[in-house]
Amino acid sequence: MLELGKSGSQGTGKGTIPVLSDGAVVATLHASNWKEAATAEVGERSWVFRRRGGRELTGRWAADPEDAVRLRARQTSSWRGTWTMELDGVAVTVTWASRWKGTHSYVVDGRQVAESGRRSTRPTLTTDPGLPLDHAVFMLWVELVLGRRSATAAAAAAV
Repeated sequence: MLELGKSGSQGTGKGTIPVLSDGAVVATLHASNWKEAATAEVGERSWVFRRRGGRELTGRWAADPEDAVRLRARQTSSWRGTWTMELDGVAVTVTWASRWKGTHSYVVDGRQVAESGRRSTRPTLTTDPGLPLDHAVFMLWVELVLGRRSATAAAAAAV
């Protein structure tokens, strides 16, 4: 299981979120507090994640041109809460695993490859062993964005 650790913990710098697997840091994420954007370090590779347009979240290698897209997530239905992803050409369907818990199921060709969860307020991701770490880190960032959106909507409704 992968999980986002507490910002600045596990020997990471201030504002850097460790991505943990069994307590060990396997990647880092530096997410913006004000924009839906982040940078990630996964092994020797640097990624740039950001919102593009209205409902699309994208990922590219930092060395790629600004308009390149290697990873993409698009909301297909706000009513149903469904999303589609393209991860290096692989189509992924994202549906609610539990609306009550705020968790999602990630499916490729009818087979679940990951399921999100929560530990406190931080997202977790249980993945198939064959899922690339780069893809899993992007999924965790999407979960972080969706969690922030839900929290913002809940705060706005409470006012």
